[in-house]
Amino acid sequence: MTFVWLDGAVCAQDEARISPADRGFTLGDGLFETMRAVDGQIVNLPRHMARLEAGGKVLDLPLPTADTVRDAAQSLLTVCGLDDAVLRLSVARGQGPRGVLPPTHAHPTVLLTAVPGAFSVSHVKVVTSRLIRRDEQSPLSYIKSLNYLPGILARQEAQRAGAQDALLLNTQGRVAESTISNLLVATQNGVVTPPVADGALAGTARQILLERNLVREATLSPADLHEARGVWLVNSLSLRVVQMLDGHELPEDAPTTSLLERGLRQIE
Repeated sequence: MTFVWLDGAVCAQDEARISPADRGFTLGDGLFETMRAVDGQIVNLPRHMARLEAGGKVLDLPLPTADTVRDAAQSLLTVCGLDDAVLRLSVARGQGPRGVLPPTHAHPTVLLTAVPGAFSVSHVKVVTSRLIRRDEQSPLSYIKSLNYLPGILARQEAQRAGAQDALLLNTQGRVAESTISNLLVATQNGVVTPPVADGALAGTARQILLERNLVREATLSPADLHEARGVWLVNSLSLRVVQMLDGHELPEDAPTTSLLERGLRQIE
């Protein structure tokens, strides 16, 4: 049996109920975080909560506290019998009347799910999306919204091209990120990642690598990727080596892959 944590209690997934009038369902009005648990504890919870809180300020959305999320995770992992897991925290605005304007006093729906999982390293083929651009001027580019349609469209585009992910450019044609990951590129001046100002989400794994001086920020053009010594996609769950971009093979910098993996597997 599969269990979830919903609005304060663990219950069987088949018994979980969310209102048909919940704005997370009708409008994608809400936020989410995907997190990793190791030995029953959420990895980098303060970083995830900081990003969630930043998104809550953008949407004017009430949020659960870090203690609530921590306790919910421990309860859910215990019931599920999991030590190492992938957790998804979803916070929707809750029920509301028809229309776009949110209710004055919202009562958010908070859902936490858990599935077995651990940090992984793999190789992928990537294409540059021709359908989707990241709007670096929009506040929505800085938050993890429940409305993920741009990423879905780009990922479908990649699948049609026989690739596992899509690279997203911004409105100026600069490199931003992929549908689910930040981008790392090995240049002659070290490993760099696009800045948030270019439309990159402030990923938690990305932040760890920046704080440990393993990468630095720099604006990148599509041409920079084809001239790179190595290209990677990174998020809180994985490090993926890009072996092919738009049908062109890319070199693999194995020593840097190992260095990045060690930095990401290290638990604070």
